[in-house]
Amino acid sequence: MKPYLHTLFTNALIQLQVQGDIPQDIAIDIHLERTRDARFGDFACNAAMILAKAVKMRPRDLAARLIEHLSIDDELIAKVEIAGPGFINVFLTLKAYRAVIDDILSAQTAYGRSQMGAGQSVMIEFVSANPTGPLHVGHGRGAAYGAALAHLLTTAGFKVHQEYYVNDAGRQMDILALSVWLRYLELCGESVNFPANGYQGDYVWDIAASLHREQGEAWRHSASSVFENIASEGEQGFDKEKDIDALIARCQDLLGETAYSQVGKRALDTILDEIRRDLKQFGVVYDEWFSESNLTTTHTVTRAIEQLKAAGHTYEQDGALWFCSSAFGDEKDRVLVRENGQATYFASDIAYHLNKLERGFDHLINIWGADHHGYVPRVKAAMTALGAEANRLTVLLVQFASLFRGKERLAMSTRSGSFVTLRELREEVGRDAARFFYIQRKSEQHLNFDLELAKSQTNDNPVYYIQYAHTRIASVFRELHNKDQVWDHNQASLSRLVNEREQTLLKKLSHYPEVIENAAQAYEPHQLTYYLRELAQDFHAFYDAKNERVLVEDEELRNARLSLCVAVQQVLRNGLTIIGVSAPEVM
Repeated sequence: MKPYLHTLFTNALIQLQVQGDIPQDIAIDIHLERTRDARFGDFACNAAMILAKAVKMRPRDLAARLIEHLSIDDELIAKVEIAGPGFINVFLTLKAYRAVIDDILSAQTAYGRSQMGAGQSVMIEFVSANPTGPLHVGHGRGAAYGAALAHLLTTAGFKVHQEYYVNDAGRQMDILALSVWLRYLELCGESVNFPANGYQGDYVWDIAASLHREQGEAWRHSASSVFENIASEGEQGFDKEKDIDALIARCQDLLGETAYSQVGKRALDTILDEIRRDLKQFGVVYDEWFSESNLTTTHTVTRAIEQLKAAGHTYEQDGALWFCSSAFGDEKDRVLVRENGQATYFASDIAYHLNKLERGFDHLINIWGADHHGYVPRVKAAMTALGAEANRLTVLLVQFASLFRGKERLAMSTRSGSFVTLRELREEVGRDAARFFYIQRKSEQHLNFDLELAKSQTNDNPVYYIQYAHTRIASVFRELHNKDQVWDHNQASLSRLVNEREQTLLKKLSHYPEVIENAAQAYEPHQLTYYLRELAQDFHAFYDAKNERVLVEDEELRNARLSLCVAVQQVLRNGLTIIGVSAPEVM
């Protein structure tokens, strides 16, 4: 109904312009909102208050003129009245709400789709966890949020590209390669003093074991040659960061370029394959996996730095090259190239965003962990310095998710290897519960994930409660079939849907397209979870009411209520599909 009312008010204003009652150059601005109190109708329009000053009329007088020019369909609009300082309240008829059933049944999976995005291209980059270990439950929230947002924006008419940025270059990959080789040496029988800041999970042992089976002891070197002149923890002169860098250099020297590259590649490929598998089984599929190393081989990092140099946004100090990010709103300037000639991670990030811009996306969305909030101003500064508008980039932050088993909070640390993987979570509570629970709150709010609630089959579990509404409707049609009866929408008398609970359901169904647009505009998939739970609640109340039994003897009423049930089921299914949750027929 909202598009219909929007057109109605727009045409009324155009008529006033044609008649010369209001200036031709006034921009027509129509705002329609659902009222929160039924006493004030179903929709409220504040166009008269917005335009009153420009047309030099009192708001209530302009509202009265607008109402005079509304081409009202009495079958859809019961009445229109002026309220307060100049609101125009619209009261819809029951027939207007009953029409939503036909809209849903004809559109089916397309019901709720919008052209709000007008085909604008949006690139969403999310998860992008370093391939140094399996995905844990913290990564799962970003995965669920990013995938749901991508589907939501697609439903709202945007052309969405989903991307994973693979950080396959840099120091963390060297630490991973070192960790795998040290475990390999232990399998060869060497006594290794494993560094505390190496990667210590079981997955490192697994990769090392696969190398040991293939290579035997071909890559074995004595522990004494590896750790010679490198301090261990507790020894004088120990510096964990400098010492692990020294161990990396020793590893590279002893193994040689070819063998070292093989160790690193095996570790990267193994972990990345597992990440791909976990995300696919979690229902998250990307359009592209973009490699950080590609930025170096294509000289994009060098080109980005040269572009900033040419624009006068860099300077040299203490042997390093600096980006004047403070000139663009960042708190301080940032190093692009260190004194040793190596480009920083930030330089690679600038190059990656240059690459994104060059691919021609209208808008870029980065979904980052909340601990990266301080990184936002410098990336936006780089965007501006590269000649792009900073508002072409939106950074959405995802707060940490804490996992609880009963009252016990479970630890998560990739380096120590003590964490619950996303795979373990999915296998324990199921994909549906995990996907739903991850997005049922705003992404920037902290989330406590209750394992016991997620596994429960009670009305307190929101995903179970919503899916149960879908299955109850399926069971109605199984019962209909068992009675040798059929549903015929053409024989349904929708005018018989007059009870309060039926009207509540009709109104709730009519809200769905607006929920999609509002949630997409705000980047808030959790709005959809709230709506689905409310729709399920309204359906359960209708289904459980003794005087509103669906399979009544009255054929016209039975078909009408069955049509209502089918409409509810379709909207539940549409909404669950967007957030990556199944809509089962049987539970």
